[in-house]
Amino acid sequence: MRPLQSMEEKEKNLNKTPSKMARLAWPKSKYGVYAAIIIIVIINVLYYKDQLLSLI
Repeated sequence: MRPLQSMEEKEKNLNKTPSKMARLAWPKSKYGVYAAIIIIVIINVLYYKDQLLSLI
């Protein structure tokens, strides 16, 4: 049987990155925010292009 883990050991395990995920190269979160904003702007321009052209 495994001995019961103390609270400190549980906290250490919660903050640890899983071994399979640790080897991946994660992009910075700011690039994801930039990509999301660009995608939203492009979709809105395509969707509302007739209304945007009528303003000019």
